[in-house]
Amino acid sequence: MRDAFIRSLTEVAARDPAILLLTGDLGYGVLTDFADRFPRQFLNVGVAEQNMTGLATGLALEGHTVFTYSIGNFPTLRCLEQIRNDVCYHRANVKIVSVGCGMSYGPLGISHHATEDISIVRALPYITVVSPCDRWEATEATRALALQSGPTLLRLDKSSAPELNEPAEMFRIGKARIVRQGRHVTLVATGGILGEALTAADLLASDSIQCRVISMHTIKPLDVDALIASATETGGIVTIEEHTVEGGLGGAVAENLLEAGALPGFFLRIGLRSGFSSVIGSQQYLRHVHGLDATAVAQSVRSCLAGSPHQYVARACA
Repeated sequence: MRDAFIRSLTEVAARDPAILLLTGDLGYGVLTDFADRFPRQFLNVGVAEQNMTGLATGLALEGHTVFTYSIGNFPTLRCLEQIRNDVCYHRANVKIVSVGCGMSYGPLGISHHATEDISIVRALPYITVVSPCDRWEATEATRALALQSGPTLLRLDKSSAPELNEPAEMFRIGKARIVRQGRHVTLVATGGILGEALTAADLLASDSIQCRVISMHTIKPLDVDALIASATETGGIVTIEEHTVEGGLGGAVAENLLEAGALPGFFLRIGLRSGFSSVIGSQQYLRHVHGLDATAVAQSVRSCLAGSPHQYVARACA
């Protein structure tokens, strides 16, 4: 998704000289073409993410659309105060691009695991939080955010779900995508782990369990209408995220459904529940360890269906 982002940004920067890209001394090779083509639209600020965020705010207040680029927690949690006091308070047109989110950098340990950023950043006023699930969404989100003013977190995973977009499909910030229809349960995922949700849906289909699968690429603003429809039209809702369950996608979905009075037959948050991951390894290995892979998701859904009296569940198990 990182490569899809930079290709898309290069295209829009060629048409709009107000677009700037700042990096915290990262992205060698990835950002080389952009830097060579647009030397006046690119700046390496060094290993100084807090300074990068303050600088980006000043440039944005002078009329630029500024993208800041770094990995994992470095452009978010490391400079949270600058994002809050500078970017969000001034509603500056700064797009914070965090690559390698979730446990993408699994072998490097918790310092490089971005597994609390959704919870923390979405609590800030005025900020949009976008977490694409595949390369097409990453491409389209970059184009859309270049045109949309205001603070944004663009959260990019190393993994990517299969591209299921229709030829004439339109991408909209804040509008979820239903990538598979089903009536028994709704699986709502954000980020590249959507791929695990789709595989889990295939496994459940062998048990005659039909899953509606939603790509929730925008966490804030959340597509509440799509969630209400799923709560009333399917037997239950399961959220899936490579992130802590406290305050992430699952928290956002639960808050909005409860406030809307739309109670699903059952509700389950699948995400990190055991604190920091003291295990290192590949992203796929860590998903397996923490019960976030397709097999574990499918088993969790089966357990929910077996324990729910909802009408849709009865039909699924009939």
